[in-house]
Amino acid sequence: MKKTLLWMAFALATAAQAASFDQATPIRPELKPEQQQALAAHLASEVLTRYHYKAMPLDDAMSEKAFDNYLKSIDSERLFFVQADIDRLALYRTLLDDAIIKEDLTIPFAIFNLYAQRVVERFAYARGLLKDGFDFQQKESYQYAREKEPWLKSEVEMRELWRKRVKNDWLRLKLAGKDDKSTVATLDKRYDNAQRRIGRIKSEDVFQAFMNAYTTAIEPHTGYLGRRATQGFDISMKLSLVGIGAVLAEKDDYTTIRELVPGGPASLSGQLKVGDRILGVAQGERGVMTDVLGWRLDDTVALIRGAADSVVLLDVLPADAGPDGKHKLVSLVRKKINLEDQAAKKSVLSVTDGKVVRQLGVISLPSFYEDFEARQKGDKEFRSASRDVARLLGELKQQGADGVLMDLRSNGGGSLKEAVELTGLFIGKGPVVQQRSARGKMVTMESRARAGPVWDGPLGVLIDRGSASASEIFAAAIQDYGRGVVMGEPSFGKGTVQTMINLDEVAKNDKKNFGELKLTVAQFFRINGGTTQLRGVSPDILFPTVIDAEGFGESSFANALPWVQVKAADYLPAGDLKSLLPSLRARHEARVKNDQEFGYLREDIAEFKSQRKRNQVSLNEVERRSERDVREARLTSRALRRDAGKTVHPDDVGQKLARNMALQDDGLQSGERTLADELAAEKMRKGAKDALLNEAVHILSDQAGLLKAGAGPAARNESASR
Repeated sequence: MKKTLLWMAFALATAAQAASFDQATPIRPELKPEQQQALAAHLASEVLTRYHYKAMPLDDAMSEKAFDNYLKSIDSERLFFVQADIDRLALYRTLLDDAIIKEDLTIPFAIFNLYAQRVVERFAYARGLLKDGFDFQQKESYQYAREKEPWLKSEVEMRELWRKRVKNDWLRLKLAGKDDKSTVATLDKRYDNAQRRIGRIKSEDVFQAFMNAYTTAIEPHTGYLGRRATQGFDISMKLSLVGIGAVLAEKDDYTTIRELVPGGPASLSGQLKVGDRILGVAQGERGVMTDVLGWRLDDTVALIRGAADSVVLLDVLPADAGPDGKHKLVSLVRKKINLEDQAAKKSVLSVTDGKVVRQLGVISLPSFYEDFEARQKGDKEFRSASRDVARLLGELKQQGADGVLMDLRSNGGGSLKEAVELTGLFIGKGPVVQQRSARGKMVTMESRARAGPVWDGPLGVLIDRGSASASEIFAAAIQDYGRGVVMGEPSFGKGTVQTMINLDEVAKNDKKNFGELKLTVAQFFRINGGTTQLRGVSPDILFPTVIDAEGFGESSFANALPWVQVKAADYLPAGDLKSLLPSLRARHEARVKNDQEFGYLREDIAEFKSQRKRNQVSLNEVERRSERDVREARLTSRALRRDAGKTVHPDDVGQKLARNMALQDDGLQSGERTLADELAAEKMRKGAKDALLNEAVHILSDQAGLLKAGAGPAARNESASR
């Protein structure tokens, strides 16, 4: 009874709060939960409390954890709520479990509606500040990261924070050469867009945010995926979709073509080009045209995608036409589009070692993808990471590669089965990972039987803090078998296994209404008995750490599972590279000590860490210009040193560097630059020198040289293939 009264009081309080807002502040329509969402939440809770690896009851204690997660997810930097809001909301910390059990999501939606109104208020205030401008001669600073800071006590403090935030936005544009008029126009549009974005949030978005606040309160890698999120997950695993073959972006309310996929319907039609804007979408040649101007990008994309061989009709405003220019209708037949840019890729790099030139193959693998559906249907040509890598390894063997480096940086994982199969490409048949279920049952997963490894030559594995889950399984197995040298940063530290649970199948629904759960069902262990949980994989050769381990990785989660150890599996080492490591490390240290690019990397990391520790920037124009000048001087010096000995005029280098700086810190946010500038910046980033990859290839070359010279044991023990 008491909780019911609190519930009613909250609804009245939020209604009164909304009525008290400044009349000039736009009021957005309140979002309300749908009945199917309440049913889905209740069903999800039953699955979670029964079948999760770390099953926990849905009670008041869980409600409090979910409540804190929910606030963190919507206002992580504490820029919108003040302490008075938090005090009011705190009365309902123990009501979220009741909301799920009683199938009434009024409270979590009311919390979001209050947040949305605060967002509208803050940006309305920000727009008002643009009228009078700022004094940049004052000595004051702005703290830009506030996740760990306390909630601000009052509206006065909040307005002061936003004054500094807007002042910083203005100063960045001023330093980039913008005059006051263009600065005001840019910022007013930015803040207006922020208000409109909050107005385009839908009920399903709020529900997904709330459900993920609940699921991650149990364990960090458990989650909820709504219908559209599920589709995105499926596409990322299949590396294919049915559509027109165009990468789209949202630019000034227009759905704009950012890239045409070679061989796709859009490219082959010859009727579309980069920069064209899609104003309407119709299904079929004679379908009713739906105006998509101002739509969310994902909503427009959903209309454009459809069944294979079906027709979609587009109303297009050409790139070179003005807002009132002539439109054209483009009819396209949807086809299966393969996402090759997200698949495994290979390259060959040369390394000179004295009089020897070695060719080293590099295979970059963004994820452990697998087309589950095609595999289950028995499609012999189903797409998977291990199949693609096997093909690339075959090509590298034909090219006479002296070694192979697997680049798994920022590879967050994917299919567990693919991690096992990929390991088999390098060790042949053998155990790869151990898995323990919630009931304590241990299972050892082995790579499938094969005559032997596809690649038995020198091997390196490059990882970073973003390498997680399946990436860690692979790297750990290669390390435990003594099969290759692991180098880079310590990995993420995720040692848990998830499975997808279709809630509609559980409920036996005919329609897809409930979404899916990503449920943690097991923990995996290395074949040596250890686990990657929390500690990750420690490289044999450590590179400078770019990412803050406290803010990113398994150890950053308060409710992560602990590190434990189990009995080692029965396996035979494929080799023993331990005797080579002292020599490899010595050569690595000697090389990077004098390596120009590695030195630049260390300088940048040191500066980044220093800035992160300070966590504030000056709002004084003279001081900020001085800081910028120092950065530009350092980069100019680097450009001159890089071009030393080349027939490049210093003035040309300076001009090129100035353009680079404008792209890197022009005061603009994503989506505010012209499409041409965005594409140019992306091309520049892709073409930048990769000091870590270059050094990893040199280490692999050293390994190949030492093994060939007989300075250590063979890379592979023949008996290990079994």
